Amino acid sequence: MGRRPIDPESSRFPSLPILLAGFFSFAAVYTILSVVLNPNNSPAAPFHGSAATLQSQGDGEGGDGGCCRGIEKLELWGQAVKWGSEFKFNSSRECCQACKTLCSGNQGPCLCDSWVFCGDKEACGPKFGECWLKKQKDVLDPDRQGAGETTMWTSGLVFGRGEGIVGLETEYGTLHIKLFPDCAPRSVAYILELLTLRHCAGCQFYRAEGRGDSWDSEGNHIANAAFGPPFALVQGVVEAQGTPFKRVEKEACPTVRRGSVAWVGSGPEFFISLAHHPEWKHEYTVFGSVMPEDMGIAEKIAQLPTKPDVWNGINVSVLQKPVPLMFRRSQIKRQGDL
Repeated sequence: MGRRPIDPESSRFPSLPILLAGFFSFAAVYTILSVVLNPNNSPAAPFHGSAATLQSQGDGEGGDGGCCRGIEKLELWGQAVKWGSEFKFNSSRECCQACKTLCSGNQGPCLCDSWVFCGDKEACGPKFGECWLKKQKDVLDPDRQGAGETTMWTSGLVFGRGEGIVGLETEYGTLHIKLFPDCAPRSVAYILELLTLRHCAGCQFYRAEGRGDSWDSEGNHIANAAFGPPFALVQGVVEAQGTPFKRVEKEACPTVRRGSVAWVGSGPEFFISLAHHPEWKHEYTVFGSVMPEDMGIAEKIAQLPTKPDVWNGINVSVLQKPVPLMFRRSQIKRQGDL
């Protein structure tokens, strides 16, 4: 799998790991990839992009409650649940965790869905360490007080069970996606911006590859099978025409699993995985996950007519007719939501 040849970044990374993957066992592939994975070499998956060149901490974090990230130089407003003047911590992570403790129950809405922390000693002065826990009127459209170099605050969102679910509409049905703002805050911020658009011309799925004989229906790899092609994914782009896309910094990169929604490099190309891909290691920013009951829609798209192509030496399957897509608000809350 790779970026489309028209992408100027497409030739920056060789496809050696993918060529090797079809001939060696998983253990051998893992060993080889551990050697070639560095800022100047290929990522461990069939994409060509900038993922390996962007550094971040905690790349193994995932959307399972282990992350606690925010956006620096951003101050969110909202109703205060805890007043920062009386509630202080040494780090933004501790502030985030405090918000999560008010959003960990299975009953009712979260008492806290956003946090604001002052962590720059020089800029914050006596406000250093202040942790404001807040409740937004609309968590999908949080109230921003300020942003930019003059802002000394770091802010983040927390989505509780049944919250932070958006719809990815296609003609084949709507994929409901649980977003991970605590793991990929900048990525989620961009998706929330897309919710405000009336249309998303140019946003589409253009590549579709099923699980083939390599993965079972639950996304588990079949012993001794190749790791692709096909690579068990649908790939698309979410850059609306007339709206320039700003590269997303690499954020939390957990193991890609069935349903994972992640950037190719730093966007705007993205993919939905139809299988578990531990062989890709921690190379891709995962900013959401498709609800399990909607994976049938992704599988349906993966079975649409395609034509073969070769991108930078990688055999891919390109949709004969791209599938337009659009992010929309979703009011659906289901029992068992993440």
